[in-house]
Order: sequence, then structure tokens, then C-alpha cells
Amino acid sequence: MARKILLVLCMLSFGIVNATIAQDKPPQKAEDEVIRVDTELIDIPLVVTDRAGKPVLNLKQKNFLVYEDDKSQSISDFAAVNAPFEVALLLDTSGSTRSEIDLIRRAAQTFIDSLRPGDRVSIVAFKTGTDGGRSVAVSEVLNPLTDNRSLLKTALEKVGTSNGTPYYDSLLKIAETVFAEPPKDEFRGRRALVALTDGVDSTSASDFDEAREVFEKAGVVCYFIKVDTQPFFEENLLGDCESAIRFSQAQIRRYYRKFYPNANIEKVTNFCQLGDFERLAISKKLYDLAASEMSSLAKVSGGRVFPVGELSEARNAFKSVADEIGTKYSLGYYSSNEKRDGTFRRIRVELKDLPPGTQVRAREGYTARVR
Repeated sequence: MARKILLVLCMLSFGIVNATIAQDKPPQKAEDEVIRVDTELIDIPLVVTDRAGKPVLNLKQKNFLVYEDDKSQSISDFAAVNAPFEVALLLDTSGSTRSEIDLIRRAAQTFIDSLRPGDRVSIVAFKTGTDGGRSVAVSEVLNPLTDNRSLLKTALEKVGTSNGTPYYDSLLKIAETVFAEPPKDEFRGRRALVALTDGVDSTSASDFDEAREVFEKAGVVCYFIKVDTQPFFEENLLGDCESAIRFSQAQIRRYYRKFYPNANIEKVTNFCQLGDFERLAISKKLYDLAASEMSSLAKVSGGRVFPVGELSEARNAFKSVADEIGTKYSLGYYSSNEKRDGTFRRIRVELKDLPPGTQVRAREGYTARVR
């Protein structure tokens, strides 16, 4: 009996000591908890090539160093080239491409066939809809992300044409619909936009800066197969205003807003009041703007622009994009800069223990979230 009493007293004493220790232990700071919850994993898709430009495979996490604003970061996540990708495939079927719809479908099918079995694709295209009784160009998500090749083939058969180019609106729709949910673990840092387009928007309510900000934050790598429609457009732009291809009102407004925001000049909004010289000047500026926008988004995201003179060249360009997607690594890190101030942070990736001439192309930065 005495032994039982002694055992109980010992247990009670041990419990009291533990309770005392627990009380003496400093409470966890609430701000630490917020930092853990609010800290953002920064994803970096990247490609490594040798001196000859060929992909370097079989690298490990130890072969990479990551810096944010020149401060070394600790890599928390790594995926090798055999990890799957999620791809939003945007097909521009407006303007001069409308007569080449079958060629576009075949080129897109080549791209899908070149991907790996685990890669998932969502197809987005333009179509002509109605708004208040008038025809308008809108973008349409033809299928959610899937690796079912039969479903993708059916979706491609639904790709139609449009009477305008809602390019910027389509980029936002992809970000807000196709990539609305956070990626599953196997797709972290492995999402891509692949767009076949000339990049010249004509009908969007949004603008490029909105789309760029969204894709920049999401860490989606962006590839553009840039179709050269400028000769066709300008050939049909001149002469009688009734039969010529016209600029949309949105394009004319964008021209003045981007290139003459504060100029004290007369702004012509009626296409028929524009002479041939003015039409060509506006066209050149809009195509230059489109090229600059595609180049900047591809560069900052770690992607590329593939120029094609004719749609017949698109199949080879699609194949090149698929090949690169299949050789991408991805890294992830939690920034040591805990401020959520909306500033742009520069990312630099360096290679370690690899032969001279080896190069890396990666995401160049991101904009920090605001609390």
C-alpha cells in the first residue's frame, strides 16, 4: 500500500514539475505564426543548357544557388525535369489566322502529342459571341486542365474563329480560371502559358499590365509563338476606308494612350479620317508594342518567344516549346525578406560544380504580396 501511495505521489510530483516547466516556457509569438502562414513559396521554373545549347539533365538541388536581391536564399523545393507540367494553350484565331483554322488545329495537336503522358493541358481560344445584340469577340476555355488526350482532341475540334482579338482578356481568364486553384505539389513551379498569337489586342477591356502582374505573381512561365501577321494586316489597311481592315476604337485609344499620353495633338478616333501614312504609323507602333510585351513577359518568367513568319512554321515552334517544357527544372524558396510591401524582387540563379559554358535561364523576379 505504501508503495502505491509513493508511486502516486511521484506521478503527481512529476506532473506538477512538467506543468511548471510548461508555464515557464515563453509563449510562441503570434507574429511568428502569422509569418509561417503568410510566407509565400517562390517558384522558379528554369532550363539549363551546355555550351552547345543542349539541355543538361540529371542535375540535383546541390547544383543550384538562388539569390533574391543579391541575398542568398535557402532552397526548400526542387523538382527534376521528369516532373509533370500544367499548360494553358492559347490559340489566337482572329484576323488573318481565321482562314488557317485547320492548320492551327494540326499545329496544336502536334504540340499536345509532343508532351509527356503526365502533362496536363487546357485549351483556350477566341470565338464570336453577342453582347446586347451586337457581335463581340470573347475568349473561351474549351476544357479544364487534363491529361486525357481524347478529351483534348475533342476540344481542339471545337476551336472556331472570332471577329476580334481579346488577347489581354484571355490572359486574365487563364490566370483566373485555368490556374485559379493553387497547384498540387507535383505541379508546384511547373505551370506554363503557351500562346500562338501576334499579340496585337483589339477588343479587350483589360490591358497588358494587369495580365503581366497576375502571371508574374503566379510564377507561370510564358512562351509565345509570335505569328507575323503585320504584312497581311497592312496590305489590307490602306485605301478606301469602307473596304479596308480597320483599327478598332480600343486600338486607336491604346495608340494615343501609350505613345502620346501628354501630347497636345488632335486625336483622331474616326478611322476614315486617317490617311494611309497615319494608318501605317499606328500599325507599326501597335505591332512593336505587342512584340515588346511578349518579350518582356517571356523574359521575366523564364520563357521564350518563337517568331514564325507563316503559320506553317508553327508546328516546329510548338515542338520546340514542348521539348523545352520537358527539360525544365523547378526550384522553390521562402524569401528571407519578410516584408509584404508590393516591391519587385530580383531573382538570380547560379550553377554550381558544372562545366564552363553551362547556362541557366530562369524567372527573373516577382512582385511581393501586400499584407
